Amino acid sequence: MVGRAHTSAEHIVTTEEYAAHNYHPLPVVIAHGEGAWVTDVEGRRYLDCLAGYSALNFGHGNPRLLKRAHAQLDQLTLTSRAFFNDQLGPFAQALCQVTNKDNILPMNTGAEAVETAIKVTRRWGYQVKRVPEDMANIIVMEGNFHGRTTTIISFSDDKVAHDEYGPYTPGFRSVTYGDIDALKAAIDEFTVGVLLEPIQGEGGVVIPPEGYLKAVREVCTQQGILMIADEIQSGLARTGMTFACDHEGVVPDMYVLGKALGGGIVPLSAIATDPEIMKVITPGSHGSTFGGNPLACAIGQEVCEILQTGEFQTRATQLGQRLAARLDPLVGNGLAAVRHRGLWFGLDVEPGGHSGRELTLGLLEKGILAKDTHGSTIRLAPPIVIEESEIDMLASAIEDLVAG
Repeated sequence: MVGRAHTSAEHIVTTEEYAAHNYHPLPVVIAHGEGAWVTDVEGRRYLDCLAGYSALNFGHGNPRLLKRAHAQLDQLTLTSRAFFNDQLGPFAQALCQVTNKDNILPMNTGAEAVETAIKVTRRWGYQVKRVPEDMANIIVMEGNFHGRTTTIISFSDDKVAHDEYGPYTPGFRSVTYGDIDALKAAIDEFTVGVLLEPIQGEGGVVIPPEGYLKAVREVCTQQGILMIADEIQSGLARTGMTFACDHEGVVPDMYVLGKALGGGIVPLSAIATDPEIMKVITPGSHGSTFGGNPLACAIGQEVCEILQTGEFQTRATQLGQRLAARLDPLVGNGLAAVRHRGLWFGLDVEPGGHSGRELTLGLLEKGILAKDTHGSTIRLAPPIVIEESEIDMLASAIEDLVAG
């Protein structure tokens, strides 16, 4: 027997009663998604301008990805890594072609991939660089966001994510993002790597000074340490290129990938590097029950094939330029700053104006979903399948709100 449909209010009450309050969602209950649009339980449609923090770069229900997922569901979804499966090898090869690396290590979530990168970097430091055991340090950036596991929040300066979870994992040194001199000063004989986001997403789409990534690459090469690029949000076409590092022609020693790699269908993450680094991982030294599962790998391979066409990189560039042409003039006219790279935007509201939360609530009333961060900033990252007319709709809504 089919019961009556629940209202948005009823869903919100049930969720708030039974689920942990680890998020502060907007008051909308989504039941369906297609392309750049989602529909709530009452049938109202909204333009999704967050795209699951870039996990939905290819849109809700991408037909090509759904077709591959449905086909794999009928075949095989999970095996232990105690056995080979017929999807992991092709996915690994495809991702190596996308990253121009020779080895990948698949996991599930972005945080797991960052943890994997930390473990590999430390073990490389001990086995290859010959740093004394338990002495390795990794340099990280102020304002970083790499996940919320205990080790990762140990080097976070976000008090909400960090505080009251100690004791914390040692072995990290935090420096000012974008300051190459600060980075150089932090390196010592026990430094094994530099972990950074080429663009800080959770921080509000913070783009480092021109030439910074190149300088980091040069320093890491000179000092014999690993450059680890967390491209979980910035990678896979979001910024108009396959990777944000590509904007400066920089190739890190290790990519950390996630979100869009699973096509918005399944959790899928990975690190990509080369054999002289990956060789430190041996049977039993790292693993995951679901990492490398056939369903995720089938979808991930299809994502890699989509990326190889360059279509989404081009769309992100062109659509980002269109949106920037409308939003850049708002600086000094309701917005304090507009930062963007490809189809990824961070908007700072002027002091005394709307808070970031108020602005997202105003957008919600206009049928647009976005996310605030750090009080006075909103982030925009619509699915790259969004159309020009929908970009114009988004721009007009923001113009109306900040002028009000």
